[in-house]
Amino acid sequence: MSNAQIETVTTGADKAKLAIAALLVVGGVTVFYLLGKQDLWMRVVALLVLIAAAVGVFFTSAQGKELVAFGQDSIKELRKVVWPSRPEAMQMTAYVFAFVVLMALFLWLTDKTLEWAIYSLVLGWTH
Repeated sequence: MSNAQIETVTTGADKAKLAIAALLVVGGVTVFYLLGKQDLWMRVVALLVLIAAAVGVFFTSAQGKELVAFGQDSIKELRKVVWPSRPEAMQMTAYVFAFVVLMALFLWLTDKTLEWAIYSLVLGWTH
């Protein structure tokens, strides 16, 4: 991430913005159902407009600005990633599959050895 630190100081204005955003979302859902006798497109447009207003209000708050900064930093870091080529990815995948098979065989062998030791040697049971 970047070296810039974002200090969060939640003010009354930010709390009010978050409350307004929440009320706009609740209002959008309420309006959607109150307009039950209207055409569906009108209800959906009303819902989308109120949700867009809620998102707009949220992004003006400190938490919204932090979210935008986090997204920008994430994109910067993603651009720094060196992605493997297809042959490298296939080779690594083959290594993982081979390791899983070897571990499965090892665990199966360990399980059967312990089963034999406990049931046959310690308890004297025969199958």
